[in-house]
Amino acid sequence: MNQSVSQNIISVKLKALYDITKFRLSATVVFSGAFGFILGADKLDWSKLVLFCIAAFSTTAAANIINQIIEKDLDILMKRTRDRPLPSGRLTVIEAAVFGWGLAVVAMYILFYEFNFRAGLVALLSMVLYGFVYTPLKRVGPIAVAVGALPGAFPPMIGWIAATNHFGLEPGILFAIQFFWQFPHFWAIAWVLDEDYSKAGFKLLPSSGGQNLNSAIQIMIYTLFLLPLCWVPYYMGMTGINSAIVAMIFGVLFLAQTFHLMRKVDRKAALQLMFGSFIYLPVVQIAYLLDKIPAH
Repeated sequence: MNQSVSQNIISVKLKALYDITKFRLSATVVFSGAFGFILGADKLDWSKLVLFCIAAFSTTAAANIINQIIEKDLDILMKRTRDRPLPSGRLTVIEAAVFGWGLAVVAMYILFYEFNFRAGLVALLSMVLYGFVYTPLKRVGPIAVAVGALPGAFPPMIGWIAATNHFGLEPGILFAIQFFWQFPHFWAIAWVLDEDYSKAGFKLLPSSGGQNLNSAIQIMIYTLFLLPLCWVPYYMGMTGINSAIVAMIFGVLFLAQTFHLMRKVDRKAALQLMFGSFIYLPVVQIAYLLDKIPAH
């Protein structure tokens, strides 16, 4: 009986540790980082890619844990977050902190020593910005989205730098595409979850009026930036014309969803835009990868 109870406690703890990493969210960040790594690599070393993915996941999971420790008392107030490991009591703050620090150490060791100083530094900056700057700003106002968009856009840039040990226009454009994508993505989520967010005092929509036409217009304006940006990798010789056309088509469809939100100004249109944002980024990144121009 005691052994059974002990095994149950261990399984509950392991499930809680899995949950606190926000595994699915972290996995999408890993994909984005791997995209930058593969696009930047002259010749793909699969063992290096796996190592980078471990570092990317550990960095993201550590940032998520910092976020959840800081917001544990606020998460209790919201329906979507009250069952997370900390507010539900499945993990203590000490357990979460130890796990988070362990992940951060693993990530920094791999990036600084197995890759390069530049990649490690940007990843460290990303973790600090997300955990300690973006998180408290969520209760201040929509400036939080702009700050959160920085670490949110770093993964493909970190991937490129890890593969090349080089800053430059190429990782910069990968950063810019993901940076501007973050605004319609985050704001669509904030629109859908506005009622829940307001319980914790989160003010993320761009207009002080919240779910209104002004917010929808600002979402549309930021989405517009994606249309010219999607051509830049082609003009820089990173990718071919086919991926630029795919990115343009999906950019226009994404923009059309923002016009739909402007017309309807309701939760259903915001939900459609949110799902559109989930589709846009991986489709465009996969198109760029398939259309990569080999280095000469």
